[in-house]
Amino acid sequence: MGNRKIRFGVVVFPGTNCDRDTYHVIEEIAGEEAVYLWHQERDLKGSRVVVLPGGFSYGDYLRSGAIARFSPIMEAIKEFSERGGLVLGICNGFQILLEAGLLPGAMLRNKGLRFICRFEEMEVANEATPFTLLYSKGERIRMPIAHIDGNYFASPEDLSALERNEQVVFRYVENPNGSLNDIAGITNAKGNVLGLMPHPERASEAELGSTDGLRMFLSAAKFVRES
Repeated sequence: MGNRKIRFGVVVFPGTNCDRDTYHVIEEIAGEEAVYLWHQERDLKGSRVVVLPGGFSYGDYLRSGAIARFSPIMEAIKEFSERGGLVLGICNGFQILLEAGLLPGAMLRNKGLRFICRFEEMEVANEATPFTLLYSKGERIRMPIAHIDGNYFASPEDLSALERNEQVVFRYVENPNGSLNDIAGITNAKGNVLGLMPHPERASEAELGSTDGLRMFLSAAKFVRES
């Protein structure tokens, strides 16, 4: 039982472009099981962890993530998260979780109004979530970002609650986009839903310049396996 594979569901919306990268890392690098979840379906196919990967869902028309939030699968994901299921939103996936109300706050256009694509250093602010069990508090890690709408914003009340409840999981060491409090990733109050702008799937193989992202997938699998 201790070696059983954990099934990760990788959601695919029209315009998603990091689904195969994420699938590859889960299956070939992390050694777990991955299945694709089409946005028009409500069946999560027995997934123990649901991943909303990066990309440009629906072309980012109207607003990043604003249309994808109405896809049928989001109802199933919301119910799944309410039961304590693990949900990971990466880049556009984070934007979708914000639009769907699974995480507080919103994304604004980057300060400087430019698309940014480069490695950034982050600090682990909370190592006690299901997604960060294999990290150390205060550890500095490297992952790439690739976004134009990555400037995290929240009301003073929401921001205060995030800090008070230790829901800020990752902070930028040198803020690239103007995000409040240098926020790169947050969880919901229960800690089972994580959204972050950096791409862990692009930092899971040494050939790509960093393996710091791999531990995020391994942490989630470890949590499910031991819970």
